[in-house]
Amino acid sequence: MRSPRPYSPQQPGPGAQSLTERRKAATQLDIARAACELFAEHGPDGTTAEDIAHRAGVALRTFYRYFRNKQEAVAPLLAGGGDEWRALLAEESPGTPLAEALERAVTRSLTDLLSVGEGLEVTRGLLRAAAGDPALRAVWYRVNQESEEQLVPLIARLAGPDADALSVRLLAAAATDAIRVALEVWSTTDGPTEGPASPAALALRCLHDLTSGMPLLH
Repeated sequence: MRSPRPYSPQQPGPGAQSLTERRKAATQLDIARAACELFAEHGPDGTTAEDIAHRAGVALRTFYRYFRNKQEAVAPLLAGGGDEWRALLAEESPGTPLAEALERAVTRSLTDLLSVGEGLEVTRGLLRAAAGDPALRAVWYRVNQESEEQLVPLIARLAGPDADALSVRLLAAAATDAIRVALEVWSTTDGPTEGPASPAALALRCLHDLTSGMPLLH
């Protein structure tokens, strides 16, 4: 899962998206940002698909080309956070202690980049809006589930070929939920984006509490 933050489309390179695919991704991201802004400002009930399309500068038919409904429109932004933190974990070398690798990736994903503070504030507004909207919460949970599934092979690579599949799967669930719960709790407060009450600090606390008894980390 980013910790969710504004998604950055991939840059050209080996295996990169085509120009058409990058344009589609950029349009989806524009729509997602518009949806998040409007949900934070007016709530899901006070926001229509037409409002989102207008804010994003696209036609309503373009909106529905990419998304089934207004809640689904936030998925690209939320998924981008998970993409980011998994990419940071993928940079870790096999043989690196798993606990150390996970803590470093979580911390970096929630603190390193200049855009993190802005992205976290967007996430806070979105999660507050989701508290009263089951469909929006469903998108949030689905994105986290998909991120968890994509995390499994990364953890398996770091854990080595002898790692128990169940332990790998359980660690992926715990790491994903550590970030998810931290962001959900933080979003109910006016806490800062840095320091002891920040999402990074809360996520590390959750990670320690959820994984302290896991043999895979010892």
